[in-house]
Amino acid sequence: MIKIAEVVEQLIRQSPFISEAINDGLINVSALARRLQTDVEKLLGKPVKSGAIIMAINRLQTGELMFIEKNIRQFFQQLSDISVRSNLSDYTFQNSDTLLQKQVRLLAMISQDFPNAFYSFSQGVGETTIIVTNSLDEQVDQIFEGEKQLDKESQLSAITLMLPIENRNLYGVYYYILKDLAWQGINLVELISTSNEFTLIVSDEDLDHAFSVIMGLRKA
Repeated sequence: MIKIAEVVEQLIRQSPFISEAINDGLINVSALARRLQTDVEKLLGKPVKSGAIIMAINRLQTGELMFIEKNIRQFFQQLSDISVRSNLSDYTFQNSDTLLQKQVRLLAMISQDFPNAFYSFSQGVGETTIIVTNSLDEQVDQIFEGEKQLDKESQLSAITLMLPIENRNLYGVYYYILKDLAWQGINLVELISTSNEFTLIVSDEDLDHAFSVIMGLRKA
């Protein structure tokens, strides 16, 4: 038969922010127990006193509460290559039958005339985002003329992390990055990832703060 402690641990593990806050002593355990009570009773199929939930929370081992394991911290200490690119523009277009052809034209132009320019394409179900060096704004406007532009943001910067190859097999890597940025109130305009690279697009005004947070990952 499933126990109260097992249900409480399961529920807490579903919310890593709560797990870390408990571990750091930042949460009112009594209030958390009252919040969890309905879910605990539903999973157990019987009434449960809040005092029993409080006891289950307090008995959780520190190691069980930590969402980010020690090897995650060691992983980020290996970060050796972080690059920054500024003066970027972010375009979002509605997908169409002609959009892909125009992306091909833009890529051909970039490879021939601007080989060192920053560019990224992300195609979703209904829209496509294109991020380019803002010196290419005029060319993008010309090539994509006639397409439905849903949004455009300028004065953006990119922070790219070259991740150790084991990132694909390590649990919690992206959470560990995004958690610190969220706690610092830094808004992310876009996220771009490949197998071993992770790029954050932020506004120019947030660049210094975001870069400082990212550099702090290596010191944690």
